[in-house]
Amino acid sequence: MGDHLWGLLSDADRALGRLDGATEIVPNPDLFVFMYVRNEAVLSSQIEGTQASLIDLLEYEADIRTADDPADVEEVVNYVAAMRYGLQRLSTLPVSLRLIREIHDRLLRGVRGAHRTPGEFRTTQNWIGAAGSTIATARFVPPPPHRVVDLMGQWEDFVHGQQRLPALVKVGLAHAQFETIHPFLDGNGRVGRLLITFLLCEAEILRWPSLYLSHYFKRHRTEYYDRLQATRDAGDWEGWLAFFLRGVFEVSQEATRTAREIIRLREQHRSRIQTEFGQAAGAALVLLESLFGRPVLTVHHAAQATGLAYSSANRLVDRFVDAGILSEITGHRRNRRYRYEPYIDLFATREE
Repeated sequence: MGDHLWGLLSDADRALGRLDGATEIVPNPDLFVFMYVRNEAVLSSQIEGTQASLIDLLEYEADIRTADDPADVEEVVNYVAAMRYGLQRLSTLPVSLRLIREIHDRLLRGVRGAHRTPGEFRTTQNWIGAAGSTIATARFVPPPPHRVVDLMGQWEDFVHGQQRLPALVKVGLAHAQFETIHPFLDGNGRVGRLLITFLLCEAEILRWPSLYLSHYFKRHRTEYYDRLQATRDAGDWEGWLAFFLRGVFEVSQEATRTAREIIRLREQHRSRIQTEFGQAAGAALVLLESLFGRPVLTVHHAAQATGLAYSSANRLVDRFVDAGILSEITGHRRNRRYRYEPYIDLFATREE
């Protein structure tokens, strides 16, 4: 690698270390990761053409649905399920062809693409190009189906091989190789982006799965595809790695800032509750903590979180609205819904 790449690698490594450290001091890292997983699901799915937003996903998961919900929100829900499944599975199964097939099955189960053999490597030819393109006009034609299993076996050997490569370089190369093999009929991009985080966690570069590159890939979508294609057409691996490492650096910095903002927001709201809520402060602090795991809710959800009767939970939620912590989003007198908007906004701005 040239000096330029070594410099980018050093910057990316340092930024990733700062992110892992910042995640560690968040009061509940699991809740920090909770929102990052969901934002990654939204952004990675949007790269593939879905319209569902982070708010759509959070409302769906809170069982708060409207007639205006995008039809493709279930694809994003599946992405979250695939991510969570994969992270849990890593404790008993390494990143492997078996794990990849299991993740793919969960990603496509019951949604668009479900007819395209979820969990199975393709046995027919696919290609990448503009809508309506044919294999003759495609921008890229992946390897023929009879080579997929062998090539994925080589990919697995590379991932677990003993090459003297920096870990981030290996992960960047593995992502590009996976996208070039394109082993499935659908869902290759989403699975490939999931594997970045899985590989970083498996290598113990990250203690918490807090790095997600889809925001960077979406923001630079054209360059993302061009850099991948250049590895195929011209063998420009250094160009791809420079792009990838810049992404790790930028996203790590953004996520570190977000972690610090979460800590600041939590302490600000805890202080306000302790100062202003009197005897209700105990239940209010319990409700506040629950918002980091369920930032879209109803009074019924608040009652479940605090153990209060519905009427008491309703009064507590009203106090949260008066304090500017929650916002009521329906304008109705019944069946009202609320959002912890200061928290959601820390992530929702990343969709832009």
